[in-house]
Amino acid sequence: MSSFQNQNVLITGGASGIGKIMGRLALERGAKLVVWDVDKQGLDDVVAEFSRQGKVCGFQVDVADPEQIRNTAQQVKNRVGTIDILINCAGIIVGKYFHEHSEADIRRTMSIDADAPMFVTRAFIDDMITRNAGHICNIASAAGLISNPKMSVYVAGKWAMVGWSNSLRIEMKQLNKNVKVTTVMPYYINTGMFDGVQSLIPVLKPEKVARKIIGAIEMNRVFLDIPRIYRIIRILQGILPIRAFDWLVGGRLGIYKTMENFTGRK
Repeated sequence: MSSFQNQNVLITGGASGIGKIMGRLALERGAKLVVWDVDKQGLDDVVAEFSRQGKVCGFQVDVADPEQIRNTAQQVKNRVGTIDILINCAGIIVGKYFHEHSEADIRRTMSIDADAPMFVTRAFIDDMITRNAGHICNIASAAGLISNPKMSVYVAGKWAMVGWSNSLRIEMKQLNKNVKVTTVMPYYINTGMFDGVQSLIPVLKPEKVARKIIGAIEMNRVFLDIPRIYRIIRILQGILPIRAFDWLVGGRLGIYKTMENFTGRK
């Protein structure tokens, strides 16, 4: 098992949503918390709130910018030291049909959802390899396994994240390094990011999801998919013909219509 006690934990997108909740849970377990977020006001509020619970510091950084990632990572190392547990949580979604995306929409979504986890991890993984210790947790999505209308670019980023994250895990194992990698694939979470989504499968509660993720890190789990019923959908994806899968999952279960009334976080 992995322990959070006295560990330096960095969470991207940690000023809101499940990132913020995971930060609180890490502090409750005795960790020292580093929060990255682009939202300066949200960041200041989280640091002020969490400072009563333990040692916490915040850094404003746009993870869509590799140079900001490099510079901020160095600031973290100078101020806090090496990072023991890295949680890549930052993500965005546009929520339009693909042809309605602008080039800027595509670039920014892929920069944050696919590229940023790699650049952030690259900034800290050498230290983990040198110390032969560390844990990287990548918050992907169930959309990283199953396609869905009105989230095509988001899906592309999460598919990329799932594939990279698991490849990284295999590399660390092949190199005999004690650097653990956990890939998380949750269904829709009620954090505001997916406001307007309508689903037969219940939308997930943020607190419950955050606790499951922290528990998965503690148990050194390789994959965490939430809820478990989604595993059945993945099995059906593998055994059914495409048209049958579209009819059952997209039609009968209504997965392909979940984004029809999407509004998202304002």
